[in-house]
Amino acid sequence: MKSLISFILLSLTISSFAQSKFEKYFTGKVLRFDFMLAGNSQKTVVYPVGMKEESFWAGSYINLTDPFNYGNFRYEVYDVAENILLYSKGFCSLYQEWQTTDEAKIMDRSYYEVATMPFPKNKIRFVLSIRERNGSFSKLYETIIDPADYFIRKESPVNAGVSKIYYGGDPHTCVDLAFIAEGYRADDMVKFREDVRKMAGLLLSEAPFSDYRDKFNIWAVEAISQDTATDVPGEYIYANTVLNSSFYTFNLDRYLTTQDIKTLNDYAALVPHDNIVVLINSTRYGGGGVYNYYSGTTTGHKLSPLVFLHEFGHGFAGLADEYYSSSVAYNEFYPLDVEPWEPNITTMVNFESKWKKMIDKKTPIPTPAEEKNNCVTGAFEGGGYSAKGIYRPEIECRMKSNTTKGFCSVCRNAIKEMIEFYTR
Repeated sequence: MKSLISFILLSLTISSFAQSKFEKYFTGKVLRFDFMLAGNSQKTVVYPVGMKEESFWAGSYINLTDPFNYGNFRYEVYDVAENILLYSKGFCSLYQEWQTTDEAKIMDRSYYEVATMPFPKNKIRFVLSIRERNGSFSKLYETIIDPADYFIRKESPVNAGVSKIYYGGDPHTCVDLAFIAEGYRADDMVKFREDVRKMAGLLLSEAPFSDYRDKFNIWAVEAISQDTATDVPGEYIYANTVLNSSFYTFNLDRYLTTQDIKTLNDYAALVPHDNIVVLINSTRYGGGGVYNYYSGTTTGHKLSPLVFLHEFGHGFAGLADEYYSSSVAYNEFYPLDVEPWEPNITTMVNFESKWKKMIDKKTPIPTPAEEKNNCVTGAFEGGGYSAKGIYRPEIECRMKSNTTKGFCSVCRNAIKEMIEFYTR
């Protein structure tokens, strides 16, 4: 009993120290840094756009530096006077996906990006880095930000209704999800709130999210569109929607995304949020998810609930696609001589850093995709858009197909770690 009391007191002391550190360096608001990523398959350039103050810091007071090393980009915040790392976050972008397409070999493009961080009390050094093809990070851009800079806008937020769909508690110890309406007109908002309830209920009944039901806050942001549905360029269908979403991303008919990251984040700023989900009011099949960027899906297709869970696996936990037979626009998305950063695929270059310890010693590696190995954790060839050279943890998983029952053990573990990062 005495040792338990000592442990509790130690935990409280550490938590109190971490929060006092937050209060020393940050306010309770958000600093948003908008920029462009521009270039082609061989080069990337950063162009700053502007800064603004937003109202709600929803993240942990304690876990401020990213321990996962996920993402194709990373930004870090250093205190200028003390030269210490205060905050960091990994993320991905449609820009990086585009860089692996054929188009990026022949032309340049730019993509709008948004980085958010706790609003600093003193001058900070903002450093943006890109993950090179060899897996290491290199610096792309660096600047000093003075929180007193009068170019940091303090303007009124966009005007939209907000509903609290589910509330687990304090945003600083919960995962806050901002669901944004896309393709919903003003008279569709009752349907939108019901769609959010349906998707949130599905999420919180799926393992391992179901183990943390009381650690989630679900917000519905009622962004109003002039038209319903979304663009389908391949069929010459265009809708005037608030987030300008579209099928045929990179000419893939099922890939549904928005590149209007500015507007998306303008609406998300109305609520405390750790992650953004876009619900598109369409009956077509499709969606997309990008790590620490957003997740999106249509709501009216029979497979929409399963697509949502899959895409949220990308957007929230950085999980990779485990399928390898569907058509994609990418060329050699994963170099076979580099260990991918995603937790649920491996090239065997550094399998020790992945789920090797979870495999029974009697299970062969590579693991044959045979019926006897259903539900067995192993290393099954095929994943990350490649039938050869990339391995996944189990024969079936939510990140591989819509027919499986749920996430595999490795994906569940990765999701748990991410939830606990936000909630401790």
